[in-house]
Amino acid sequence: MAEPTVLLLAGGKSPEHEVSLLSAEGVLRHMPFPTDLAVIAKDGRWLLGKEAEAALAAKVAPEGRHPFPPPLDWDRYQVVFPLLHGPYGEDGTVQGFLELLGKPYVGAGVAASALCMDKDLSKRVLAQAGIPVVPWVALYRGERPFVPFEPPFFVKPANTGSSIGITRVEDYAHLEEALAEAFRHDVKAVVEKALPGVRELEVGVLGNIWGEASPVGEVRYQALFYDYETKYTPGRAELLIPAPLDPGTQETVQELALKAYRLLGIRGMARVDFFLVEGEVYLNEVNTIPGFTPTSMYPRLFEAGGVPYPELLRRLVELALG
Repeated sequence: MAEPTVLLLAGGKSPEHEVSLLSAEGVLRHMPFPTDLAVIAKDGRWLLGKEAEAALAAKVAPEGRHPFPPPLDWDRYQVVFPLLHGPYGEDGTVQGFLELLGKPYVGAGVAASALCMDKDLSKRVLAQAGIPVVPWVALYRGERPFVPFEPPFFVKPANTGSSIGITRVEDYAHLEEALAEAFRHDVKAVVEKALPGVRELEVGVLGNIWGEASPVGEVRYQALFYDYETKYTPGRAELLIPAPLDPGTQETVQELALKAYRLLGIRGMARVDFFLVEGEVYLNEVNTIPGFTPTSMYPRLFEAGGVPYPELLRRLVELALG
């Protein structure tokens, strides 16, 4: 088979637009196949060719040129790589369009993408299957808030990533303010109990339904929680790969990640995040389009497991074609 030509989609309408462009830089630098770039601007219009490259260099694209669907020669590409974090890209919307085109693409399908994007629905599926998750409650905009556990807790938009819109609440007096911030980004919010003494662990998974797990990594930081600035500012967080864990805990985390991956029907890739509290492991969330930025854990985890960045991208493209 001839070398496939890849179309990389970056940017997007979500608040994670800039993160997506940072991820695209890393992928383009290491991609072993011929790759073209298309950038979706913040206004939802598309940039192609030199204009897409200029947006990548500027690290932001406020406005695009072409309305959807863009004037692309789709037959030129054997694989599409959606590298769109958050809503309008990681939630099944773009995946649905590619399904209609009949075009193979990297990563999870429509249903798995939508399910994993929704922190409430994914927790319900995981909890029903016996996978331990942190106690939570979902609230919709306009309804009277009721939280059945004591603070502190975290208030999050149900369908965002990169810690956007998240507030740590220490007492009930600040709940309404935190919910207002979450509802700026979504009509549904998730309130999760804050556990004491948490260690944050992450593991990468690669494969179609039946995946393979990377070594487990740990994130350490000084901030109140792993917020946007801490995630994407070099030096703000320390990434320990492999995490200093006993073999039993590492095996438990990897097994739970693979179980969740298959249960949710994920293809291609995912980063699965966990909390470790006094020897107990809780699955926090599943990210179907993990970051590929300079501070991102996913490519580092697999590199530590013996899969260099270019080989990781090669396998992702091959999984999409398989």
